[in-house]
Amino acid sequence: MGAHDTGRDDDKGLTGPADLAPLAAAERAALVRVIEASGAFSPDPRWRDAFTAVPRHLFVPYYYVSGVGGYERRWGESRDPRTRERWLRGAYEDTPLATRLRDGELLSSSSQPSLMALMLAALRVEDGYRVLEIGAGTGYNAALLSYRLGDAYVTTVDLDPEITESARAHLAAAGYHPTVVTGDGARGVPERAPFDRIIATCTLASIPRAWIGQCRPGALILAPMATGLVVVTVRDAGHAEGRFLHTPAFFVPLRGEGRPDAEPTVCGGVPRRARDSDLFRFLLALTRGTLDPQEAYALWEREGMPGRERYGITVDDGAAWAWLDEPEGPYAWPLPAP
Repeated sequence: MGAHDTGRDDDKGLTGPADLAPLAAAERAALVRVIEASGAFSPDPRWRDAFTAVPRHLFVPYYYVSGVGGYERRWGESRDPRTRERWLRGAYEDTPLATRLRDGELLSSSSQPSLMALMLAALRVEDGYRVLEIGAGTGYNAALLSYRLGDAYVTTVDLDPEITESARAHLAAAGYHPTVVTGDGARGVPERAPFDRIIATCTLASIPRAWIGQCRPGALILAPMATGLVVVTVRDAGHAEGRFLHTPAFFVPLRGEGRPDAEPTVCGGVPRRARDSDLFRFLLALTRGTLDPQEAYALWEREGMPGRERYGITVDDGAAWAWLDEPEGPYAWPLPAP
């Protein structure tokens, strides 16, 4: 039996409005076609089967949509069939969905599916790999990993017990049972180590030392940082290095230890074309005040408005830094200690 073949009935234990089952299947198939058209499956087409099998709507029994008067709550158990249908169709749009708010602050969300597919493909998993997910969210990402690798190989952790409780319930409803841990994700999950892959679904200031120490040599860590996604290879317990992917990515910050500071604000004195550029704002966020906006603009112009893939980070025996083109090159900026 292949790693993606769990031996389970993929509809086992499904909950939600039974009258919407045909629509759910059709909408899920349409979402998979959208993801496929984005090219996210190209590095590893086997993820297509996972997105085809795992029902996203079970992981978002309700979500919030921003509107003129604030957030509108969409709920799958509404008595109004038109409202239920709108909830279901929204659950299969290729967009992030706000799932948990507190005092107007976004605490948890279900990420954009095409971005999730891109991140999962970039992990380059193989059968038998042990994966740690930082940030349980709704449980949808852990379900995709469990479909591909098997429950025993997947661990997900979150600081908020309400989030882990609901993620565990969503996973069980869909027929998946990975290890769900309530704890500070910055500390990893040492009792489940060593890991072959770590994937974070929350923005970091640096790669925590604990994660590197809980990885096997050669493991990959994929994490959002400075509006991008960095993939580092672990050499040993004290060293990891890698580059950013080309794509932008925006996630809520890691709660607990290692939470990043707010992103810097672009100041005056910089031409509008730079202020409006996602790549320039990425440089500002990555350098975190080491460069003032005018210095950052001069570098950005001089180097031809570099894309994210030209940047990388290095963690080496307690020091961490970001760099452009080469780790030991002329452009390097310190990151917070891991």
